[in-house]
Amino acid sequence: MRTHLKIGSRESALAVRQAQIVKEALEKASPGLTIEIVTMKTTGDKILHKSLEKIGGKGLFVKELDRALLNGDIDLSVHSLKDMPMEIPKELPVIAYTNREDPRDALILKPGIQDLKEGGIIGSSSRRRSLQAGKLYPKCSFKNIRGNVQTRLFKLEHEEYDATILALAGLKRLGMETCVSRVFSVDEMIPSAGQGILAVQGRKGEKIPGIEAVDCSDSRFAAKAERGFVRYLNGGCTSPVAAYAETSGNEIRIRGLYYHEESGQFEAGMISGEKHKGEILAERLARSLKGRF
Repeated sequence: MRTHLKIGSRESALAVRQAQIVKEALEKASPGLTIEIVTMKTTGDKILHKSLEKIGGKGLFVKELDRALLNGDIDLSVHSLKDMPMEIPKELPVIAYTNREDPRDALILKPGIQDLKEGGIIGSSSRRRSLQAGKLYPKCSFKNIRGNVQTRLFKLEHEEYDATILALAGLKRLGMETCVSRVFSVDEMIPSAGQGILAVQGRKGEKIPGIEAVDCSDSRFAAKAERGFVRYLNGGCTSPVAAYAETSGNEIRIRGLYYHEESGQFEAGMISGEKHKGEILAERLARSLKGRF
């Protein structure tokens, strides 16, 4: 049985905190196990002046960690599931999906601003968020903003933004939710697939002590349904496609959003059924929404 592990993480405070969550769960489940966190800067973290869709997508946040995992420099990597590309190497499977943190999106106003007014500028690097927020704030405009949580909040305060939108899960994990001005319901703004869930990657066939204590079956059901919805629509990291699944007992309810590039319009819908059929239901919903155009 292994007694020491290395967990790979991006360098941001949020990424490190997420790795710590997994580290603490593994150490609690396997007394005597020691774990160190190894951080590295990814290509996606280095290039902040361009939108993700122009520089290659979400894979830029994981490829350095994938390489380190394949080379044996680390034993596990921890990612926000929403930041992972749809295609995951077969030799580096997701071996655990953590208990989900709050999946909703949150609006943060510039310090000193009480409310968004006509002509307000919302910083968002996500077309998914911009499309849905555009319905809620039709008299506001959107401007690209990139970087980790602290970087975006710094830009919000010092640059020409009146507000920004961030995942509530990350703010809660950092203990920064007091800066939130409004939390959007999952009906107002359908989250990114996997938002709030941490994905733990390992090498195929390797046994990791205590990993069963990290894995949450409801998160796994939800993750597979949400990512199945996006995958059917060929939605990558930058595609304005959204999916959110909730489980209750043996049931699953899936919300989805599909954007039609040619018309510039989007449609949202919902489907429910038995949770072990989540991926089938998600594909059915995706097909239905796509068929409306």
